[in-house]
Amino acid sequence: MARVPLLQLNDISLTFGGDPVFDGLSLVAQPGDRVALVGRNGSGKSTLMKVMAGLVEPDRGEVVSGPGVSVGYMEQDPDLAGFETLGDFAAHGLEPSEMYRVERAGEGLKFDPARPVATASGGERRRAALARLMAGEPDLMLLDEPTNHLDIEAIAWLEEELSQSRQGYVIISHDRAFLRALTRATLWIDRGAVRRQEKGFAGFEAWRDTIWDEEDTQRHKLNRKIKAEARWAVEGISARRKRNMGRVRALQDLRAERAAQITRQGTAAMALDAGPKSGRKVIEAEGITKSFGDRQILRPFSLTVQRGDRIAFVGPNGVGKTTLLNMLIGHEPPDTGTVRLGTNLELALFDQARAQLDEDMSLWDSLTGDPEMRVSGKADQVMVRGTPKHVVGYLKEFLFDEAQARAPVRALSGGEKARLLLARLMARPSNLLVLDEPTNDLDVETLDLLQELLGTYDGTVLLVSHDRDFLDRVAATTIAMEGDGRATVYAGGWSDYISQREPRDGKSDETAKTRNASRADKKPAKAEKPGLSFTEKHRLEALPAEIERLEAEIARLGELLADPDLFSDNPVKFRKATEALVERQEKLAASEDEWLVLEEKASG
Repeated sequence: MARVPLLQLNDISLTFGGDPVFDGLSLVAQPGDRVALVGRNGSGKSTLMKVMAGLVEPDRGEVVSGPGVSVGYMEQDPDLAGFETLGDFAAHGLEPSEMYRVERAGEGLKFDPARPVATASGGERRRAALARLMAGEPDLMLLDEPTNHLDIEAIAWLEEELSQSRQGYVIISHDRAFLRALTRATLWIDRGAVRRQEKGFAGFEAWRDTIWDEEDTQRHKLNRKIKAEARWAVEGISARRKRNMGRVRALQDLRAERAAQITRQGTAAMALDAGPKSGRKVIEAEGITKSFGDRQILRPFSLTVQRGDRIAFVGPNGVGKTTLLNMLIGHEPPDTGTVRLGTNLELALFDQARAQLDEDMSLWDSLTGDPEMRVSGKADQVMVRGTPKHVVGYLKEFLFDEAQARAPVRALSGGEKARLLLARLMARPSNLLVLDEPTNDLDVETLDLLQELLGTYDGTVLLVSHDRDFLDRVAATTIAMEGDGRATVYAGGWSDYISQREPRDGKSDETAKTRNASRADKKPAKAEKPGLSFTEKHRLEALPAEIERLEAEIARLGELLADPDLFSDNPVKFRKATEALVERQEKLAASEDEWLVLEEKASG
């Protein structure tokens, strides 16, 4: 028996005063669908979701829901006007017997239903909107970036809830691990067209690359055919004018076909310049603590950050990750202990609150008004890593078009705001990069490029993120803050941290000691190494991951330098890649020597 669709879009066209966002779009959402909605920032993902939710009226076409079907939409910026508390908003439309759903969602998503709307942060408002959607249990859930402003524990709760749900849902998210775990089909918006594949997000990139390869092949064949026909037209048309006018018209049609093809958007031309080298020791913190009133954020904590380290900070929202980060870079004093910053530091900061962006400013003014980017006497230029550039040209490198240059920042999508902030950050040389939730709202291609840039960046990176996949790709060391005031250092990224930490199962300390003793009996090689200090033991544990990272970076640089045209096409990139390769080879040799010394010392 055929299933009745939950929602059907028929021949949808939509234009916002320019090129069409969609033209002739049709798609169907079936019961039980688990769909990833993907596409570049600004491609129309959120707009399509609003059309599906009935919040945006198309210029042409119809949106039809099945009989009795309820559709729920969680938007990025929910309107809570008219509600006194977050709980009032989340419970709107529910029967008294259904109120427990809000409480359950509030516990899982970590928001306080009693919080007044007037004092709630943007993240708390979004969590209330998500709780409202989950509690309402619509037949089709439309989730626009649901993991933004959720910590990893809340993401895990949401992932588990959705995996067990019988409802259909469509998800927009930058979190690859989340999409891979939940989706069974993929909708891909690309240049106004929407394609569907009956595979989850795990198969998206291979599918995308195959389609792009096929497009390139077809475009190449078309260009060759046009070239051949044009040559014929020049050489033979005069002798056979009447007989071959049909062939001339066919050539015109071929040229029209090529002109109608929409060139796909390339990746942002982002670049990082590490500038002058910092000292070998970047940050040294000894015994630092922090409390707010009776609440202890950080117990005595010590850390040494070396040049080139990639350190991630993880833990629940509100646990103190950003506070610790600000203490380490000297933006906030510790209650006790000391923090010493190394020499020759050039800091660049990516702020999770986007506080560096003025919503009322245009993109143009946002760049030219930055004192560190302003070019004296040139109102239309910005200083980019020591070189003046026209402001529109620089915006185009980050995939903004000329029409957006004079538009206000508030008109941008979340991903576009993140790209604008990256444009400001990457304009200046730095050797200490501090990224507080940089991955929110970024599309897959921009995330890939950001990860690649961080991999070849010559400076030091301190990173706060809830994106598990990104943490695994970037971090060589993870500092976990789990809410008890302790910050614990682990080697590797998120997956390494999870595999190393003790399970928080509520058992007594004695039980944990017994378990640890049992492990030590079974694996004597992992027993305490008496010849090493605490710092040396940590360093010995961290070195294998560091060596693996350096080997991977050397391999990537080797592949880049293997391009025979690189030197002639981009001599600056060739020089930087060569210098980076030499430096990483030196770091690898030093790390291997250090590991041998510490291992011998540990062995007695």
